[in-house]
Amino acid sequence: MSPSSSSSQPYPPRKPALQARLFHMWLRFSRPMTLGMRGVVFDAAARSVFLVRHTYVKGWHFPGGGVEPGESTEAALARELLEEGNIELTGRAALKSFHFNRMASNRDHVAVYFITDFRQTHPHVPDREIAEARFFPLDALPDGISEGTKRRIDEIFHGARVSDEW
Repeated sequence: MSPSSSSSQPYPPRKPALQARLFHMWLRFSRPMTLGMRGVVFDAAARSVFLVRHTYVKGWHFPGGGVEPGESTEAALARELLEEGNIELTGRAALKSFHFNRMASNRDHVAVYFITDFRQTHPHVPDREIAEARFFPLDALPDGISEGTKRRIDEIFHGARVSDEW
């Protein structure tokens, strides 16, 4: 067999770009999925985590939000941390877990990142989205933490089994 023979190729030939784009477009409409992320910003020296309280939903949550089209989860994480807490990443965040969030929809998924390398440029000033944002010691968490946030704290800091559900 000659080296140019298709059977000697270790990988199948690539699909034409148009065909691939059409396939992805079909997937987008036939199986839409939403993707979000949350950041567990941990100050090891103070043994505290950063939580936010939104103006439009009850409870305390880890900062985060939705991943925009054309954006990676890490880029979305960096954007949301700046918007919600004036927190800049100074190192790479570690992906800790990935969860199906059936409370949001039957197609929502949330990536959870653990962050220890950061700096807060200044405290967050309340705005239309975030009513309050600050660090809380792990042994003095506020009342009203969301159930998903409680589960992530138990998984990350107390050795609970990681659930695939938010």
